[in-house]
Amino acid sequence: MSKLKILCYSVSIDGFGAGPNQSMNSPMGIGGMSLHGWFLPTKTFQSMHSEMLGGGETEGSTGVDDDFAAKGFENIGAWIMGRNMFGPIRGSWEDHSWKGWWGDNPPYHTPVYILTHHARPSIEMEGGTTFHFITDGIETALKLAKASAKGKDIRLGGGANTVRQYLSSRLVDEMHFAVSPTLLGAGESIWRDINLVELGYECVEYVPSEKAAHFVFKKNKKI
Repeated sequence: MSKLKILCYSVSIDGFGAGPNQSMNSPMGIGGMSLHGWFLPTKTFQSMHSEMLGGGETEGSTGVDDDFAAKGFENIGAWIMGRNMFGPIRGSWEDHSWKGWWGDNPPYHTPVYILTHHARPSIEMEGGTTFHFITDGIETALKLAKASAKGKDIRLGGGANTVRQYLSSRLVDEMHFAVSPTLLGAGESIWRDINLVELGYECVEYVPSEKAAHFVFKKNKKI
């Protein structure tokens, strides 16, 4: 049975999932790339990045961080993300030229359901990724993702507002957050108006590494 999971989600010590002022030059907002210091050097990311660029031999770090990075792509049959994760464009689509940050071969290789208030035709990309734009809300996106995942899990990407919506609706089954040793001071707050205890989550795993502290949460079956 499909589960909705938040995986490899990087957060600052002060609770921000991205910095302020996202733009073409700052996809993660100002200072936001510092959150991913644990992920970018891993063998998993380096292999994924090489594939996007056309392949070739890759190197990368192994160990705790790479273990969590690899788990983030296991048994994933669909993705859901907010429009801010797809790109910096706001409001109505001026045209359909923007196809995401990731080039012609995005790293998803599954259907990806993007939450937006502005309709747009689906985009078929190389490698099995198809972007679908959903204007009917989070539950519709999840229903479609489950249907296309065919029993595999669904991974919920950013941004922080998208994560908060699914958490507040008690739709997330499991989540892994990597707390990076950095402060942003401002940006996209992941925990604003979120009470994990009241929502029925408990921390079931904590693993520190040199570059992050990894926390895994699951729903408490008693609640």
